[in-house]
Amino acid sequence: MDIEFSLALPREAVGIPMVRKALGDSLRSLGVTESCVSDILLAVTEGCANAVRHGGPANRYEVDVAIGYGRCDVRIIDRGQGLLRVPEQYPPADTENGRGILIMQAVVDEIFFGITPGRGTTVHLRKHLDWDEDAAFLRDERMLAAV
Repeated sequence: MDIEFSLALPREAVGIPMVRKALGDSLRSLGVTESCVSDILLAVTEGCANAVRHGGPANRYEVDVAIGYGRCDVRIIDRGQGLLRVPEQYPPADTENGRGILIMQAVVDEIFFGITPGRGTTVHLRKHLDWDEDAAFLRDERMLAAV
C-alpha cells in the first residue's frame, strides 16, 4: 500500500480542519487505530497552526502526505521567514504560545526541520502506524500468505 496526496491551502485557520479531515479519513479507512490517528492529527494540527501563524509573507502553505511501509510521513511547508531555532524545553507556564513543536515531538516518532532563513520552513513528521485488528489490508496480506 502506498498513498500520497498534497494540499495547497490558504494561510488561514480555515484550512486546518480540511487537512485533519482528509488525513484522518484516509488513515481510518486503512484501519489505523484511533489512538495513532489522534497522535498524527494533533501533530499535524500544531504544524499547520505554525505555518498559518508564522508562514508569512506567503499567503499559502502546503501539506504533503505519504502513507506506506507501515508509517505516515507528513510534510508541512511554508514560505515564511524560517524558524530561528527549535525549542528544547517547554516555555514558562504563563506563556501563551511556544508549545507546538514540543507537542509534535511528544506524539510522533520522528520530526525533522528543513529551515531556509528568509525562504521558509518544512516540518517533516513521521509516525509508525498501529493497526486495528480487522484492518482490511492486514486481512488481505494474511490470505495471500496462507496461499
